[in-house]
Amino acid sequence: MRSYILHQSHDPDDRGAAVDSDVDDPQWWRSAVIYQVYVRSFADGNGDGTGDLAGVRERLPYLKELGVDALWFTPWYPSPMADGGYDVQDYRAIDPRFGTLAEAEALIREALAVGIRTIIDVVPNHISAQHPWFQAALAAGPGSPERERFWFHPGKGADGGEMPTHWESNFQGTTWTRTTNPDGTPGEWYLHLFAPEQPDLNWNHPDVRREHEDVLRFWFDRGVAGVRIDSAALLIKDPDLPEVGEKPDHPTEDRDELHDVYRSWRAIADSYPGTRVLVGEIWLPDIERFAKYLRPDEMHTAFNFDFLARPWGAASFRESIDATLAAHAPVGAPSTWVLSNHDVTRPVTRYGREDTAFAFLKKRFGVPTDPDLGLHRARAAALLVAALPGSLYIYQGDELGLPEVEDLPRELLQDPMHYRSGGVDPGRDGCRVPLPWAGDRPPFGFSPDGVTTWLPQPASWRDLTVQTQQDDPDSTLNLYRAALRLRRGIPDLPLEWMAGLDPDVLAFRRGGTFACVVNTGDEPVSLPAHDTVLLTSVPLDGGMLPGDAAAWIHTTHHTEG
Repeated sequence: MRSYILHQSHDPDDRGAAVDSDVDDPQWWRSAVIYQVYVRSFADGNGDGTGDLAGVRERLPYLKELGVDALWFTPWYPSPMADGGYDVQDYRAIDPRFGTLAEAEALIREALAVGIRTIIDVVPNHISAQHPWFQAALAAGPGSPERERFWFHPGKGADGGEMPTHWESNFQGTTWTRTTNPDGTPGEWYLHLFAPEQPDLNWNHPDVRREHEDVLRFWFDRGVAGVRIDSAALLIKDPDLPEVGEKPDHPTEDRDELHDVYRSWRAIADSYPGTRVLVGEIWLPDIERFAKYLRPDEMHTAFNFDFLARPWGAASFRESIDATLAAHAPVGAPSTWVLSNHDVTRPVTRYGREDTAFAFLKKRFGVPTDPDLGLHRARAAALLVAALPGSLYIYQGDELGLPEVEDLPRELLQDPMHYRSGGVDPGRDGCRVPLPWAGDRPPFGFSPDGVTTWLPQPASWRDLTVQTQQDDPDSTLNLYRAALRLRRGIPDLPLEWMAGLDPDVLAFRRGGTFACVVNTGDEPVSLPAHDTVLLTSVPLDGGMLPGDAAAWIHTTHHTEG
């Protein structure tokens, strides 16, 4: 698949010098390119089949050449891995499978030395059932101070056998699990909005607030540039435990008291030199409520999931872009743009389906996809989001055009979403398969030859390795590298839609010289008047932009129409 790349520097040292010079820029986060590292699947440095910090440190030159400004690490803390590390056992240490705290500190320093900042994941809504706090609560029994840090509650009914509420889990299934008393009799219930191995914390308790503020300081002291806040809109619960719909506000989501928590976190972040950013994972359908978390004394940015959930199409994308920019404007926060992450179906697979939207509850085995169509659209979508104002997130492997792995042996699946759905949902393991680096057979340089990786890689990935794509000027990897280089030159100006175009075409200017054009239809279309084509996701067809393709052009304010 060929891409045209014009008018750019090919000196790899150019970017490094530019980044190193602005490493202290207090506004870096407003337009940063942030690369998500799922440590377990990025690179294996010690040869045991699991990714680790040593592997990331070895691949820093790759990340620098790709052109990213920061790395976001999913949880690297000690964990039983009931939910891929989001069941945290100790917030101040590194899981031995990944390395040591000293290695994490070295990685933070080494990345910064090449102009790449570090953002870590914090998980404040819940902890691991193996965390000392929860183990102490189980041992202490009903009515104890240790249990007040959680949501322990008697059951309903004469024998307490009915759950306290009928709230539904984000992982499907129930949200309460009953404990067993020391004498073997049934005990109280405890709340877990996710898996039973992830008991929810009670954010009305001062110990919980103090602990997380101390965790922030611990990592800021070690040089991290920010934190990504998992499930950020779920921390506060209504202590009356009403059912959903019994009150105007939701009992577990987007409660007003949350804003006081994030104001205190922002004060801590602002007490450090430079800019330490707070990035929220906030899934809210009401985009105006979403924007309230981005007021100047709260979070810096939050993930915009609306765009990635939208179906392929110019009208759909424009509606999402307009709504997102409009919601962010009153609070002065930059938008974030993301096509996927460790939780969602990869774009190459998603955009090749008949239904190209994304929703967790729609995930099923055996949904047909057209991988060629999906790759065309994913490459076009990559140029679209890279051209929008704000910050850009890239999930590891999307720069290689990796598809979702949909034929993993079921006995190897680990994601609780699969098991809690009764085996209907394939879960999220398909987007978490270890990356292919080099060679013509698994483990493709992720681990040494002969080592079995924690999830198997498809043999077909031999054509998608970093080694193969580096040598192909028209590969998806080189398309991403070119886009991220050129992105630094896009004028830092608002988006201006271009009129008079085909209904299937999405086109906008940033300033008087740069424009992005995306053809979401099937037929080729003429490009708007321009001086130069800077970059295309596929070759032009007689000077026209093919269907399911995107182009960046150098233009001036020609008359529309």
